[in-house]
Amino acid sequence: MSETVRPQAGSTFSVAILGAGAGGLAMAISLQKAGIPFTIYEKAASVGGTWRDNTYPGSGCDVPSMLYSYSFEPKPDWSRKFAPQPEIVAYFEGVARKHNLLPHIRFNTEIAEAHFDETEGLWRIRSAAGETFTANAVVSGVGQLNRPAFPKIEGLETFKGAAFHSARWDHSVDLAGKRVAVIGNGASAIQFVPEIAPKVGHLTIFQRTPNWCVPKPDRPFREWEKKLYRAVPALVRLQRWWTYLMLERNYLAFVQGSFFGKLFEKAALKELETHIKDPELRKKLTPDYPAGCKRILLTNDWYPALARDNVHVETNRIARVTENAVVTEDGVAHPADVIIYATGFESTDFLAPMKITGRGNADLNAVWARGAEAHRGVAVAGFPNFFMLYGPNTNLGHNSIIFMLECQVNYISQCIETMAKEHLRYLDVKPAAMEAFNRDLQQDMQKTVWAAGCSSWYKTADGRVTNNWSSFTAKYWWEMRHPDFDEFSLVGR
Repeated sequence: MSETVRPQAGSTFSVAILGAGAGGLAMAISLQKAGIPFTIYEKAASVGGTWRDNTYPGSGCDVPSMLYSYSFEPKPDWSRKFAPQPEIVAYFEGVARKHNLLPHIRFNTEIAEAHFDETEGLWRIRSAAGETFTANAVVSGVGQLNRPAFPKIEGLETFKGAAFHSARWDHSVDLAGKRVAVIGNGASAIQFVPEIAPKVGHLTIFQRTPNWCVPKPDRPFREWEKKLYRAVPALVRLQRWWTYLMLERNYLAFVQGSFFGKLFEKAALKELETHIKDPELRKKLTPDYPAGCKRILLTNDWYPALARDNVHVETNRIARVTENAVVTEDGVAHPADVIIYATGFESTDFLAPMKITGRGNADLNAVWARGAEAHRGVAVAGFPNFFMLYGPNTNLGHNSIIFMLECQVNYISQCIETMAKEHLRYLDVKPAAMEAFNRDLQQDMQKTVWAAGCSSWYKTADGRVTNNWSSFTAKYWWEMRHPDFDEFSLVGR
């Protein structure tokens, strides 16, 4: 980072950060180091973002703990190779306290809209409660996985039992002995199903498509390992780099037709054959699309849970829901006392339901009507002084999103520091630069399995990949080291 930027005396230069999750907190720490005033607007009552929200049984990370943490805040005493949700939340809470961020956060403040005043070079922001704020720059840290997606099924409102989304788990509902219907079988389901299967009376999982699942190399860290990491901090950094390189190599598995992709498939099929002896069930659970086209899932207990006598995997599509059952298209009624939606998030509707209005009253939702795109995943032409963390085409299938967030924070911080130092009214990426970046990105994307025929949360309904980065994370890091201000229009005051 460049030298500390101190806004001139009497200046009201400030930055609004939306969301106190992993991205928002990292952005705040970077601005704090640069001496730039900021306020974080958080819709909930605490920090942690998606990790605060997803409290379902078995919730945890599928990226190794040493890498799913900030490079500037290593943690030598993770309990496991892959941290559980409560420990991840506690980590982010500890980071917020250590860096004295809590006084800068307005909790329980959901932002409804933001409008750019081109004359003043200010963003005028309104909360859902009607409060108004201004800021020279806005950084959205709301991410891609914050709004639960619910299925559109006839009769859902008629169901008399308890019903909730896995991302809004209702811990007051006792599942013991109940007939439970789980709609969906993705990354959340593979974690909570093994936890609840031994407790429920009967569990029916409504599967649309099976997953490629590979073993999760998880175990508790031994006490001597924790002591060694505490005593020799360089070992934490070394472990982090080694983990990064091993995961970075996995990108090769996401290239269409690659040898590494076949290795993933071979490992997944071996895991399936080891745990599922019933040929009919095994057939249901065997994917018919390339590994990686949908998210590859790491698990050691998903298949054993599905093999239980009280668990049934249903592949017929759901026709409707009644007061006490889920009815499939073959006319069979599956009795249920509880419905759990494991249906993921509205991942391609970036920034919704906020209304973001840029130059010439351009509505970002309208601009993105055919799919979200941004310049390097962080800026959009026509929306000056507006930046995103974990924006379009910055999600990963093979490495840690924390790494990507730190690349973005570095890039955005330099843009904001330049605004403050040069007394700019606004900084706006040029349409041609954004178009060239996305053209190259989508061209690269065609080489990957994400562009293959299957549907996934990485894509819009018409098949455009709007969520994933198309290459190695090292390439993204290289491109994000410094902004090329020739790609921007810089307008002075």
